[in-house]
Amino acid sequence: MNIEYAPEPTPTDRATFEANLAELRTREKAHTRAGDAIAAARRQLPVVEVDASTPLLGPHGTVPLIDTFEGRHQLIAYYLMWFPGRPASEQCEGCTWNNSQVGELSYVHSRDITYAVFCQGPFDESLRYRDFMGWTMPWYSAQRSLDTLLVGRQVGMMHVVCYLRRGDRVFETYWTANRGVEAVDINYRLMDLTLYGRHEPWEDSPPGWPQSHDDGFRTDGRPTAQWSRIVAGRSENLAQ
Repeated sequence: MNIEYAPEPTPTDRATFEANLAELRTREKAHTRAGDAIAAARRQLPVVEVDASTPLLGPHGTVPLIDTFEGRHQLIAYYLMWFPGRPASEQCEGCTWNNSQVGELSYVHSRDITYAVFCQGPFDESLRYRDFMGWTMPWYSAQRSLDTLLVGRQVGMMHVVCYLRRGDRVFETYWTANRGVEAVDINYRLMDLTLYGRHEPWEDSPPGWPQSHDDGFRTDGRPTAQWSRIVAGRSENLAQ
């Protein structure tokens, strides 16, 4: 990858470096504590009941929302954007970025939480996309129930919604959209630790720092994670 890394960063001695890092670390710790406080406030939010029988389409046909918990008491649903009839290369690059990072779910399961994708498009077509990507998380189509499940929100946008099951009742406890769905992401968190960051134009970086990735989720016209699947010979035909 041809990226211009100019100008060079200013070198210094170890003591000066550590002193500057210590000053930054104070801010980082404050940021961590602020995040803990926000998470605590999130846990104290009131909840709103949703219809536990709201239908979704899964691999075994129509199922009620409550069944998508898979017997657990909490559910994180990623509402994946979908463009019906479009090829794999034209599907949502942001949703592809996020869900390509969801593999090992045993840790969230150990906390009595299920993670599932609620695709906003048709089941069969989108399931072929999941298979092309090699994802294994539970997959449902919420297409017929979006006005109920995303009431008051913009259908067609990526959302993460959290639910609680108590007996035969279901409650919505939290939701987020846009940059809030970076909760699913680890790549950006790692990039943010590096000198040059995300390489994106909006970042507040010194003059000359690389900021060439204005479409950070795509490479050569398709979602970046798809290229390894193409090389592996997987079919990207979604219209079978």
